[in-house]
Amino acid sequence: MGIPVWDRLKGSPMKIIQASCMAALALCLAGAALAGDLQTVSDPDSLGFSVRRLARITSWFEAQTKKGDPSGFVVGIARGGKLAYLQPTGFEDPDRKMPMRPDSIFRIGSMSKQITSVATMMLVDEGKLELDAPVAQYLPEFRDMQVVRKDPATGDPILLDLVQKVFEPAKRAMTIRDLLRNTSGLVYGMGDYADPGFANAAVHLLYGARAPFRRDKPIASFVASLGALPLLHQPGEVWEYSIGYDVLGRVIEVVSGESFDQFLQSRLFAPLHMVDSGFSVPADKLDRLVAVPGAQPAPLSDGDVGKPQTLFSGGGGIVSTVPDFLRFCQMLLNGGELDGVRILKPETVRLMMTNSLPPDMHLAGHEAGPAYGTGWGLGFAIRTNPDFSWIPGAVGSFNWQGSWGTFFSVDPVQKLILVMMMQRQQYNDNGFYFNAIRHLPYAALKVPEAPAPSAPVKAAALADYAGRYDFGGSVSSLDRQTSETDGIGWSGLESVVMENRGLRVIKPADAGPAARAGVMAGDLITAIDDASIGGLTLEAAFRRISGPFNATIKLRIIRQAQTEPLVVAFAREAAPLHSVQLQIRVADGKLVAVATGGWSILDFDKGQPTQVAAIANDEFRVESGDHTRIAFLRDAAGKVNGVVLNPGPWEQRGALAP
Repeated sequence: MGIPVWDRLKGSPMKIIQASCMAALALCLAGAALAGDLQTVSDPDSLGFSVRRLARITSWFEAQTKKGDPSGFVVGIARGGKLAYLQPTGFEDPDRKMPMRPDSIFRIGSMSKQITSVATMMLVDEGKLELDAPVAQYLPEFRDMQVVRKDPATGDPILLDLVQKVFEPAKRAMTIRDLLRNTSGLVYGMGDYADPGFANAAVHLLYGARAPFRRDKPIASFVASLGALPLLHQPGEVWEYSIGYDVLGRVIEVVSGESFDQFLQSRLFAPLHMVDSGFSVPADKLDRLVAVPGAQPAPLSDGDVGKPQTLFSGGGGIVSTVPDFLRFCQMLLNGGELDGVRILKPETVRLMMTNSLPPDMHLAGHEAGPAYGTGWGLGFAIRTNPDFSWIPGAVGSFNWQGSWGTFFSVDPVQKLILVMMMQRQQYNDNGFYFNAIRHLPYAALKVPEAPAPSAPVKAAALADYAGRYDFGGSVSSLDRQTSETDGIGWSGLESVVMENRGLRVIKPADAGPAARAGVMAGDLITAIDDASIGGLTLEAAFRRISGPFNATIKLRIIRQAQTEPLVVAFAREAAPLHSVQLQIRVADGKLVAVATGGWSILDFDKGQPTQVAAIANDEFRVESGDHTRIAFLRDAAGKVNGVVLNPGPWEQRGALAP
């Protein structure tokens, strides 16, 4: 999914905090929850949710259906091992107007990878598989792999054809750990994904042509075809999202002596009572299989999950339900155990949920690295930065999503699990829905009430408090996203990938400053403000993009079919209104607050004015709901310049926007 550069940066120092990740995860291992508690929705209030604010989730997804979105949705939320929310919305089949059900069955796409990772580590726990063993120890076709040579002048891969063999030997063997952490040198083939971020080199075209996914062939045949292809990167040197999890599925077959589907069914799905998960949907359950609106694209047109499968794709072929995936996540949150059944050792879960990428790892692709506040463990994306991350929750939270519109996230500090499933063709649009399942549950978490101050209230001019206050992307102090009013501007480069010569633009934000200046998808940014960015890390390049509001940024661009570089310059702007904002104004002699940004916040519903009453100097409180307190901040000159919601351990700070 395309994440705006602004959302990834937020102007804060880039830090990898592995120790914090491990400490956060360790908190979840103290007590295991019983899966029986996930069968029936408990009282949300007893689990720390505001019932009124939790209902915003239902309203939001119902609104998408009323707007004509053909996708139906199922959302599940668990906290402390108990089910807090499980709600279907919309249609399972929009053409036949069949309503969605809590146990509707979805294609989960790349959320299959986490299941494959767990299956792999089960064999590691049993001593049947070695993490740092060469893959060729189990799959001989991966012996003596070759790597595409890079042009020393440009860093671009040299790929003429297989006959000329413009390759070099791998410096070391690809390992099982490399497959789990996306550092194997393997890539996705062009055609496996439509997103050009997965196909920015000729090697991706070669993979698509020479090793296509064939639904009528077993995974052994597909994996064997990879052995004749070159790696794009030296093993262990570059993180790139890849077909490594499909290779792991074949490794599991070889090591276990079972087909991959049989292994998952007998060793994982059955013990966890994941009753609707597998590679196909049996005939007696087909009425619960969610339809994909519109004509089915390639991954479905040549394979029907309503029939027994031949290709068992560990990277994207599994079907499941929200209740099943909640059980899978709860097992991980419990440290590898559920209902007395141990799947993984606690130390194995800790290893899987610890960032495995060193700070200097080169990143070729999306959604991992310091600039995203995100690392990668062994099969899972891990939040590494406390100030910003596209992963919700505390440092150490882990998640992923699937191309068909499925999403999960686990916060080990809050013992919170979020799962959302839908089925869509255009997965580039899924971020809109993923933002909702990130924001709405955290906004529903209650804050412990603090006693109101007893000091007398000194009269002040209510007009002093009027203005727009910005909280960045944070709807809760438990999911921190640094405020966008800390002086950092927005360039409108919505999605980019780092190449050796610079930043490749995948998509500029529609009507954003970069697009208005003429920046186009496919452009290669080679210099920022006259300084070359060739050879920089993604983090370092993003730091060059950052800058103050209204400050000019100058980009030197190489565009295909143009012989001379282009230079474009434009002013950075305030980020668009997808952030969390609170507008304060005076109405009928009273102070009124209304959420005007992208999301409601605490007691303040989006677009609905809420009156607040004075309780102390510069402090007010909502008299109803959860009694949110508002304390205004002043600068040295006594002018109001910020606000604190619920002062104390759970406080949220917002700055007065210009």
